[in-house]
Amino acid sequence: MFGFLLCVLCVLRGGDFFTRGGDFFAGSRVAGQSVKLDPALLGKPPIDAWPTYHGDYSGRRYSTLKQINAGNVKNLTLAWVYRLNLSAGNAIVGGEGREPAAGAPAATPSIKSTPLMLNGMLFFSAPDHVWAVDARTGREVWHYLWKTRGGDHIGNRGVGMYGEWLYFLTPDNYLVSLEAATGKERWHKEIANMKREYFSTNAPVIIGRHVIIGVGGDALDIPGYLESRDPESGEVVWRFNTTPRPGQPGAETWPDEYSMSSGGGMPWLPGTYDPALNLYYIGTGNPQPVLTGQSREGDNLFTCSIVALNPDTGKMAWYYQVTPHDTHDWDAAQTPVLIDGVIDGQPRKLLAQASRNGHFFLLDRTNGKHVLTTRLIDSANWTKEINAKGQPVRNPSKDAVVAGTLVSPDAGGATNWPPPSFSPDTGLFYVGTRQGFSIMYLTDIDPRPQGWAAAERSVGNIGSELKAIDYKTGKVRWSRPLAMTATGSQGGPMGLLSTAGGVLFGNDGGGNFVAYDAATGKSLWHAGLGANTSNGPQTYLLDGRQVVVVGAGDTLYAFALQP
Repeated sequence: MFGFLLCVLCVLRGGDFFTRGGDFFAGSRVAGQSVKLDPALLGKPPIDAWPTYHGDYSGRRYSTLKQINAGNVKNLTLAWVYRLNLSAGNAIVGGEGREPAAGAPAATPSIKSTPLMLNGMLFFSAPDHVWAVDARTGREVWHYLWKTRGGDHIGNRGVGMYGEWLYFLTPDNYLVSLEAATGKERWHKEIANMKREYFSTNAPVIIGRHVIIGVGGDALDIPGYLESRDPESGEVVWRFNTTPRPGQPGAETWPDEYSMSSGGGMPWLPGTYDPALNLYYIGTGNPQPVLTGQSREGDNLFTCSIVALNPDTGKMAWYYQVTPHDTHDWDAAQTPVLIDGVIDGQPRKLLAQASRNGHFFLLDRTNGKHVLTTRLIDSANWTKEINAKGQPVRNPSKDAVVAGTLVSPDAGGATNWPPPSFSPDTGLFYVGTRQGFSIMYLTDIDPRPQGWAAAERSVGNIGSELKAIDYKTGKVRWSRPLAMTATGSQGGPMGLLSTAGGVLFGNDGGGNFVAYDAATGKSLWHAGLGANTSNGPQTYLLDGRQVVVVGAGDTLYAFALQP
């Protein structure tokens, strides 16, 4: 019955559910009230704020809050619902495109953004939109609408915050800065050329006076790059090219200047940061042309790699390539999670990634040295061996051919962009996985193909699972199969959140938001949302009460214990 009621409630506009007000919280925010981020919060575990994409710099998506715990999570109940308001009617409008229509557009985006929370306000985004919502009631405080010129509207991961200002990227490649209190635009700066098929989905990460952003795109063969922008002016401070230029380190892994200058490596997702080492860790995307490597023999650095950069200069400290010479569109942009752990009895500063290529990697984050590699999914069939550096060695017979070849994982990967989680309490790394198969057909036999030179035909998925991996061994401690959805498709990667209360929040692949026992994987509670969760859940403490917030499709849900 509760799940049914939630499905009915999801049609309501933000705040309409709680017209009485005060059932869970007292007070309400209004536009113009002061909101300012103390930068010290960025380096602390999130408690009464969620100030950056992952909650803190580590990428663990772990909260020390434990008011909601494995013993009482069964009493979790709905606090409020906010459904995306896309209307231009009362919006603050900016942008370089045509005037927006008076009504909401026909296509409704999913919430892939993880909301930031500060001073009782939630800030989140979808392509061309940013909202501020009262974290107590779910009532909309302001709505900013960007007049787009176009671009791929596949999704937007969220906003970044510096002081009293917000930053977000648009599909047509602008970095936009807003006043957090009012939604008023401060400025916008173009970061890439839309005519070259760049588009932008990243959530900015703020480190000191650096707004760090990356570009996306692989319809045409174009180079990827990461930039630091000044928070005051929006001007470029430094740029890191994810494929080298002639004469630079890594250039020897490309056959010629042409191939490396159009070689891809897009830094699609936000990275992580170690303040003690002053290193920013970012995963890079696949090389281009996509799905075939006939024109780019070599390892193709620094694509499909984890790269450590000095955030003050943009200079690379080290790299580790998880898929040399990728031929299957397996970005290594998945979150590089920072773990302070113990290996062979010795304390180590570690970095873990569950990669799209079907493997789990553990590195020493001080120098990029390999610690271990294990298989993330059993169905992966594209490798011959793991080499001495811990890298999977591709089997060339699994490259796309005219007649077709069967490959697992498919191009969507064993996992994808939804964020994993790590709990220092259990020592487990949590990630959603898929065991998909595709037939890859080579469609362009030219020695120098362009764009997508192969075609993929999906032939099924033999299982999707939520997995808990022991970081010390790379072995799966427990796993939970994910359900079939109402449309017959099977769920897969999901955004996750673990807490000191012994709870792991995720979904079951079948439209339910689920609280799992973080130690055992046992399902403790669920709420039917009518759609799978579509972002990374987050949690915060407000007025003495812990709240868990998650997006599913076009709706944001907040849950708390009944007072």
